Amino acid sequence: MAWDDYVAAWSGLHGGFDPRGASPLVRGWVLSAYKIGSFLGRKRISPLTVTLAGLLLCLGVPVVIGLAGPPGGLAAGALLVLLAAVADGLDGAVAVVTGRVTRAGHVYDSVADRLGEAAWLTAFWLAGVPAWLAVSAGAAGWLHEYLRARATTAGMTEIGVVTVGERPTRVAVAVTGLVLAPIAAIIAPAWTVPALTVTVSIWLALQTAGLAQLTVAVHRALR
Repeated sequence: MAWDDYVAAWSGLHGGFDPRGASPLVRGWVLSAYKIGSFLGRKRISPLTVTLAGLLLCLGVPVVIGLAGPPGGLAAGALLVLLAAVADGLDGAVAVVTGRVTRAGHVYDSVADRLGEAAWLTAFWLAGVPAWLAVSAGAAGWLHEYLRARATTAGMTEIGVVTVGERPTRVAVAVTGLVLAPIAAIIAPAWTVPALTVTVSIWLALQTAGLAQLTVAVHRALR
């Protein structure tokens, strides 16, 4: 599949959002997913296989943190989150490139994303973040995705708005926190939990702001 054909198909699956007009980071990410997805498609690797691989990587994050602890477990967790994020971007690319886009696959991918994020926040809790904060951050992220899904069901045909609380933001916050925390653990072990707590607090703040942005967009689209 040619790049322009891929963009047209990808845009149709993302509310008409054209990545060619996005920031260099987003455009580069979509282009990289297209190239790697094309390679995986030629190797006959299915989109579902990539989705399951990403989910397993996410589930491994609380395991390595629970077993190894800081700083090594946190660093390994950051690597797993990053690899899971790559897999998350590739399953859709493989589906588009191979012509295997299905409604069931979209549902499986969304469920895997929510389970993966729950695993990340569980890892933060195991590392010392207050349970109420981890649960609040997870609930805010879930509500963000639920609102958009329900709005689409109600007739919103476009993405509405790219908020500050989208999935890539959650990935970036999780990776950043899990990278900085082991550094803090080396410099001053007492800083580890505060660093992780600040990370999840930022997650919650961005999700709350994103939810407000999305609520306004949904109201305008459906009124």
